[in-house]
Amino acid sequence: MTASRVRRWRHSLRVLLVAVAGPTLVVGALTASPAHAAAADDIRINEVVTTGSVNDSVELYNKGTAAVDISGWILKDDNDSSKYAIASGTTLAPGGFVAFDVHNAFGLGSSDEARLYLADGTTLVDSFSWTQHSAPSWSRCPDGTGAFGSAALTLGAANDCGSGISATAWPGSSSVTTADTKNAFGSDMSGLYQEGSVMWAAQNSGKLWRLVPNGTTAWKADTGNGWTSGKTLRFPSGSGTPDDEGVTLTGAGSAGGVYVSSERNADSSGTSRLSVLKYDVSGTSTTVNASTEWNLTSDLPAVGSNLGLEGITWVPDAILTAAGFKDESTGAAYAPSTYASHTGGVFFVGVEGTGMIYGYVLKDDGTFTRVASISSGMAGVMELQWEPQASRLWVVCDDTCSGQHRTMQINSSGAFATTAIHNRPTGMDNFNNEGFSISGSDACSGGTKPVYWSDDSNDNGHALRRGTITC
Repeated sequence: MTASRVRRWRHSLRVLLVAVAGPTLVVGALTASPAHAAAADDIRINEVVTTGSVNDSVELYNKGTAAVDISGWILKDDNDSSKYAIASGTTLAPGGFVAFDVHNAFGLGSSDEARLYLADGTTLVDSFSWTQHSAPSWSRCPDGTGAFGSAALTLGAANDCGSGISATAWPGSSSVTTADTKNAFGSDMSGLYQEGSVMWAAQNSGKLWRLVPNGTTAWKADTGNGWTSGKTLRFPSGSGTPDDEGVTLTGAGSAGGVYVSSERNADSSGTSRLSVLKYDVSGTSTTVNASTEWNLTSDLPAVGSNLGLEGITWVPDAILTAAGFKDESTGAAYAPSTYASHTGGVFFVGVEGTGMIYGYVLKDDGTFTRVASISSGMAGVMELQWEPQASRLWVVCDDTCSGQHRTMQINSSGAFATTAIHNRPTGMDNFNNEGFSISGSDACSGGTKPVYWSDDSNDNGHALRRGTITC
């Protein structure tokens, strides 16, 4: 996004300057009835964040085997008069995580305490104290049972206790070439998605491009059906300018609609609007209104208005069920049939400000259910791409992480976990790459296939670059 590198540098510097000191854990002794105490004893304070864009946040985790109704339970800091009551109807599934932004009730200081009480306000369930601000997060490792320590921010998902995987060289050629005509697109080019001989590109000034081959290694704007200068995107009402950052398709292809992730309405740039928008791109008009919007803002931890949804990708239901994917909303294996009419898959979105990935079933009526919360292990997520030929999820960071890429697959617990960490190709500078696209298996030649990056900053006048990965 425009000028985002400066903002991210300031955010990263603020985090790095935080001094880290050892926390103190205190588990309260429950004095409630034995049955109630047994259930409550499975709920633990699992993560605390005191600084950064999601400061004053407390995460709870259910380490037990049964769902626990935590309606009315109370969070406090070290002051008994500071109280945050958990909303009625809040149930935490076994193995589930839930994060609460408590800043409207109290602030979490550099030397403070987070305490969890039953609804009576006097029965202590769990507590955790510290003597320095989080950098950026105080997290239990392992979840629910381990000691607290400094870790990456993973609110609403499993804590990042280290994958134990070292970064390796790029799995393809070290050479990278430009893939567009100089100054053809300008800055702000973000998400990419390749559909055969067409490349879809989201430009976060509220524009969608349909690109076609320009020779054998580059792309140019399609000049038919109103696509010559890209098409202007609007919200369903026909107003506003989506700050579109990512783009993807479902199994129906572009004929079934193009899906865009947006972090705000650029006409109201100071307010987050974390949305997925669907567009019918079959017409010739140069302006397209979204046919459906799934506004996820209220379901996600608050982030800065320019640090929201970046990447988006879609994974088929059949792939997820075959791999034993676990639905965090139920604590059981993902069962597509339990959801109303949807797209036949799950959309995964990446958040720049937290580095988190979330999976959603987007229903045709505009409602949604979150089924996964995944820590990327990186400072930010700029792009997500599902590679069906290898059944793996690519997670991409920009120059904030020196162009690092990670791959994830579903593990034996039904969760996405990191399988590899790759440095960017040595032949590519540390560009502000916010888009990444992988060619299909039909493009394999000599054991490799093309991949493409979009450079938000249009460095050296080029927004698109081409490299390779092994097939």
